[in-house]
Amino acid sequence: MTDRPLTLMAVHAHPDDEATGTGGVLARYAAEGVRTVLVTCTDGACGDGPGGVKPGEPGHDPAAVAALRHRELEDSCEVLKISDLEMLDYADSGMMGWPTNDAPGSFWRTPVEEGAARLAELMEHYRPDVVVTYDENGFYGHPDHIQAHRITMAALEMTDLSPKVYWTTMPHSAMRRFGEFLRESGEDVPEPDPAEAAAQAEIGLPDEEITTWVDTTAYSDQKFDALAAHASQGENIFFLKMGRETFGELMGTETFVRVRDTTGAPLPENDLFAGLR
Repeated sequence: MTDRPLTLMAVHAHPDDEATGTGGVLARYAAEGVRTVLVTCTDGACGDGPGGVKPGEPGHDPAAVAALRHRELEDSCEVLKISDLEMLDYADSGMMGWPTNDAPGSFWRTPVEEGAARLAELMEHYRPDVVVTYDENGFYGHPDHIQAHRITMAALEMTDLSPKVYWTTMPHSAMRRFGEFLRESGEDVPEPDPAEAAAQAEIGLPDEEITTWVDTTAYSDQKFDALAAHASQGENIFFLKMGRETFGELMGTETFVRVRDTTGAPLPENDLFAGLR
């Protein structure tokens, strides 16, 4: 045993991803004395500009958007009590099929080995006991999420570390509850086209395939406030419109698939650090 604190490293694609998928565990483990390290891979420049203006539209200034999102990310980290923020600052690639996918410096076109080498250096520095990122599809097919997955798994192979490794996911039961909430709240949700519907069906996993269910209800207010820190991004407004109570009910448990383990901790588990303390 050493005096080094247990360390969690979360590798995310954009500013605000840390709040949506892992805000609860980051806040919970920080409160428990775990060192929490957030690696954000891109600058978020393809996010919304003032008034919700989109990339390529008049009034969208990528540099200004990136600067604003950096400030919002720092505010979110303060809310979640994140110990260390590391930004790789690759250019945001935008959604799959956007011209920004292939722009010079975009994360999507960056060689995996290059990004992985930079991340491996951070892993060697922080020596995480737990690493969290996305699955092979980046949870929902975003190119930067897919690339974050790729460089994380490649970086682990470049080091001598053997942390527990998790991919974020969502149980189908939670997705059904979320859909029920949308219908009950009267939100105007357009019917997806067949291709989009098929893609949505691939999101998340059956409940029985999820290995790790972490109760973060006690930290829902922090997660809510962290998301609110990213107020420039219109997609976050819906979550905030739920109000704190409903937000806590629907998003108070964060779920993962354990893909690497050397502890032998039995599954299912309710703690990313099961077997380590």
